[in-house]
Amino acid sequence: MSDRIPVLLVHGINDTTKVFRSMEIFLKAQGWEVHSFDMTPNNGDGRLDHLAEQLEQYIHQNFTPDQRFNLIGFSMGGVISRYYLQRLEGMKRVDRFINIAAPNYGTQAAYFSERPGCKQMRPDSEFLADLNQDWEEILGRIKLTYIWTPLDLMIIPTRSCKMPLGKEIIIPVPFHGWMVKDPRVLAAVAEALGS
Repeated sequence: MSDRIPVLLVHGINDTTKVFRSMEIFLKAQGWEVHSFDMTPNNGDGRLDHLAEQLEQYIHQNFTPDQRFNLIGFSMGGVISRYYLQRLEGMKRVDRFINIAAPNYGTQAAYFSERPGCKQMRPDSEFLADLNQDWEEILGRIKLTYIWTPLDLMIIPTRSCKMPLGKEIIIPVPFHGWMVKDPRVLAAVAEALGS
């Protein structure tokens, strides 16, 4: 049995746990216990704060109250993870947070949909403005790494992935969805978890 702290993966919009197959195989081979679950609805029909409550419920059902874990959020899942950390007291449980290709300052691509969750990912949304007002104060308490690609066509502009704290890793992955499959990203994630 590994003594490593478990890892919980949180997927993005229109994704399921299948998006993490490469990452899960890689991390398990390195000795981590890996968890993930399917959020519903996954297409933007659900508000991000409601999806964060699903995340909280999964944690309540699958981890003991004193069990610490590492949290990895990809794309929309990165913002949902932030809500859990910043608004649902997740900071008390999480050891390391890795934010991958997430629209931390919003994405112009969200203007193409009127779905509630998509509206919350727009650059001018009240949801992101609320999260971004105190992220340094709250997220500064844990080990944080954020990984992004300047070639991302889903997060527009790509600098919206940046965060004002933590360790920044830029990897020129050509497609948004490959950010959880590219061997360079997987290696960076393992290093961040082990640091």
